[in-house]
Amino acid sequence: MNQNSFWNTIPPVTKNIIVINVIVFIATLLNENLMVGNFAMFFPTSPYFRWWQPLTHMFMHGGIWHIFFNMYTLLIFGIAVERILGSKRFLIFYFACGLGAAALHLAVTWFQLSHGGSVSLLGVPMLGASGAIYGVLIAYAMFYPDSILTLIFPPISLKAKWFILIFAGIELVTGIFGTLDGIAHFAHLGGMIVGWLLITFWKRSRRLYY
Repeated sequence: MNQNSFWNTIPPVTKNIIVINVIVFIATLLNENLMVGNFAMFFPTSPYFRWWQPLTHMFMHGGIWHIFFNMYTLLIFGIAVERILGSKRFLIFYFACGLGAAALHLAVTWFQLSHGGSVSLLGVPMLGASGAIYGVLIAYAMFYPDSILTLIFPPISLKAKWFILIFAGIELVTGIFGTLDGIAHFAHLGGMIVGWLLITFWKRSRRLYY
């Protein structure tokens, strides 16, 4: 392989996370019941819950478009953020955002269950890298607030700081009002919140860069 190929220019953590996600997705295609039942995340009182699921759920995906858009977003923005933070700190950042996403999702599920929500929630898995990736997105917006981003559809161009605020608002509104069912909106917000807190803390403590 050409040493100057694009694949070889991707920082190691971003590259390896993408590879692991693809391998896990292929395994899920081969045996969906086994993979989802053991490695997606269920509420702790569910009979399907396993202690490792808050970590493994972020490598699971529910379909080809789910993994495609998540990995494409990670590729585009993860490269930039990892190069700023360094690989070791980016790895910590990524998993912290993923765990923050899981924590907020579980907290919201607990609230729903304790306020009359259906026990069927115990059988609904949460899976995907989106929470961690939303953390990467907010990190990018904090590092490059005035960079111009353009959506594919609709073809709208805005500064990164406005895009991330719009995304956060959409996730909050759709999460509260229960629209776009099947999407863990508060997990996305959890990843964003942890991402913002970490970058802010590292900046203020002057420990952002090695």
